[in-house]
Amino acid sequence: MADKLHFSLVSPERELFSGEVDQVDAPGAEGDFGVLAGHAPFMTTLREGRVVVRNAAQVTVFDLKGGFADVTAEGLTILAEHAVEAAA
Repeated sequence: MADKLHFSLVSPERELFSGEVDQVDAPGAEGDFGVLAGHAPFMTTLREGRVVVRNAAQVTVFDLKGGFADVTAEGLTILAEHAVEAAA
């Protein structure tokens, strides 16, 4: 089984997502980026856009209005200014 990435998405109101996933794509201030397990550490600001969470055949999408992304050896944490799960 492939390695999983621990991902947390937190807004000021609540934690919207926390779990082990295959990949997360996010709207970085300097361009979109994707994170897989084992990614090199970095931190960036986020612009308005969509965060796409992929886990096997399941895809979950969140609408985001700014924030920060922090990739560490433990996983990816997004601290969003505002985020909601996108309508299907």
